[in-house]
Amino acid sequence: MKEFTIGPNDAGQRLDRWLAKTMPLLPAPLAQKYLRLKRVKRNGKGAKGDVRLQVGDLLQLYINDEFFQSPNRENAFLSVFQPKLDIFYEDDHLLLINKRPGMLVHPDDHQRVNTLITYIQAHLYQKKEWSPYWENSFAPALCNRIDRNTGGIVIAAKTAEALRVMNQKIRDREVQKLYLCIVHGVPKPPQGMLKGYIVKDEKKAQVQVYPRPIPGGKTAVTFYRTLATREGLTLLECDLITGRTHQIRAQFAAAGHPLLGDGKYGREQDHKGYGRRFQALYSYRLRFHFTTDAGCLNPLNGREWTVQSVDFVEEYFPQFQL
Repeated sequence: MKEFTIGPNDAGQRLDRWLAKTMPLLPAPLAQKYLRLKRVKRNGKGAKGDVRLQVGDLLQLYINDEFFQSPNRENAFLSVFQPKLDIFYEDDHLLLINKRPGMLVHPDDHQRVNTLITYIQAHLYQKKEWSPYWENSFAPALCNRIDRNTGGIVIAAKTAEALRVMNQKIRDREVQKLYLCIVHGVPKPPQGMLKGYIVKDEKKAQVQVYPRPIPGGKTAVTFYRTLATREGLTLLECDLITGRTHQIRAQFAAAGHPLLGDGKYGREQDHKGYGRRFQALYSYRLRFHFTTDAGCLNPLNGREWTVQSVDFVEEYFPQFQL
């Protein structure tokens, strides 16, 4: 419990607005809940949010200490009242989440709150399964990352053991992530492999694909197969053998078949008339096929998850069924 005495500079304000200013991490719906539960008292009595504060008022706030902190990247999850998560699966160790295009997976200098990891932290904090204020608390972490404007299934570890095991299984190719994308043109052959060497330009946040090994280049291998073609567009399924930055986008652009809507690797004239703001790319299927012991993750072995719908498939290939 914390106490505050109202001075001249705060007098005349509504109580709910004073709470918002004093505790910017406290979500407004939660503040209203605390007011209803009389966990905010004015001069010893419960008060409504629209009451006007007066000089000398004594406020007693029965609210967790963490909500009084200054906002930063580490505590941004506290300001999330209802995490926007499309959860496929959850157990004591793992979360599988369908990330929608447009959402960042991690905070950056411009966005701290509306990110996937922030929502995951808020989800687990509100379920009382995790708190950074517990001694030796493990921080939930993502086992795979997806570009902001790419959608798909993301694996989040709730425990240190799950993070260690899943990261190893991904390295050992015991986790298969399949992508759907739409490219311009018709790749030939209809099923095959793209192999190249990728170099990342950190300043441009972009990669370059080379046909032969070069210094600093990382091998990139993608298997693909054609699922459907229509009016100069092709729907592909891609299996990433390696997981390089922008791998699918850069490799198909280098092969002469940029992804529909991809402003970074495609050409502006390719996208005219389609109205897409970002690349048609979705991590739509996830399979676990463990060949060695997976500890706490053994129940996942042999299981598979597939998203039910992908917007660009429904728009450009309405007859195709996932």
